[in-house]
Amino acid sequence: MPQAIRFHRTGGPEVLQWEAVDVAAPGPGEARVRHHAVGLNYIDTYHRSGLYPVPLPSGIGLEGAGVVEAVGEGVTDLSAGDRVAYAGGALGAYAEVRNIAADRLVKLPAALSFEQGAAMMLQGLTAQYLLRRTYRVQAGDTILIHAAAGGVGLIVCQWAKALGATVIGTVGSDEKAALARAHGCDHPIVYTREKFAERVREITGGAGVPVVYDSIGADTFMDSLACLRPLGTMVLFGAASGPVPPFDIGLLARMGSLFLTRPTLFTYTAGREDLLAMAAELFAVVAGGQVKIEVNQRFALADAAAAHGALEGRRTTGSTILLP
Repeated sequence: MPQAIRFHRTGGPEVLQWEAVDVAAPGPGEARVRHHAVGLNYIDTYHRSGLYPVPLPSGIGLEGAGVVEAVGEGVTDLSAGDRVAYAGGALGAYAEVRNIAADRLVKLPAALSFEQGAAMMLQGLTAQYLLRRTYRVQAGDTILIHAAAGGVGLIVCQWAKALGATVIGTVGSDEKAALARAHGCDHPIVYTREKFAERVREITGGAGVPVVYDSIGADTFMDSLACLRPLGTMVLFGAASGPVPPFDIGLLARMGSLFLTRPTLFTYTAGREDLLAMAAELFAVVAGGQVKIEVNQRFALADAAAAHGALEGRRTTGSTILLP
């Protein structure tokens, strides 16, 4: 029988178990995919910890790449042998084989590897909607991205630079600052020794930035608001340090009629046509060399607990994949 990572209770990485699972024939609208690589993302830790509750017991993981083995009734745009990748749908990517709704799958171009596919779908599609839809970055903009040396951060830095933006990014160490700079970050700020809100004001001559992309949450939220120019956009797309506590929204008015949004990838990709268009744009910038997908850590799928520990311990850079 194929194996998969599952968890029966919420908690730390130790709750992740390597178990045999039964994978039935794909049902109507489904495809069976044999994974060649699986993506690791911070949202996986939210599901495992219970921050984002899911029914238990549960599989885990939202991103993978592999080959279609079979399709169910009604699936007409995929067939056995197709190379595919995905981000989203039901939990369960941490598996050797799985069934998934076929409308969540996109064909992976021959120019891109399975490792690239598994490493870039969730993070790359996130970067796409951040830069091209939530706030559409234009040449000449100066932006702030937190966790600039992380998976989303490195993609955002490269893509924003290709769009003609000046990129400011926060990082946790000099090593991560060097990595971010090598990927298009003009002004890496080491937040462990510098106050990033003050540095952003210095870099922008006191003007502030039109947009902040913040996946950290509680620890950075108020200072992120302080980085914005009037009518600026605060994009809170994660909560690595915990959720932002309630606050008086009148503060947004007092700080310059600011905009605040809490987007999710799954809203932006809910429509099949949106998913395909976003993926096509992502694949184009990766295949064209404007964005390089950095797979800096690889773990055996069975060692997912160790991978979670490394991710939560901030011992990773770029993308991490799990190999069945």
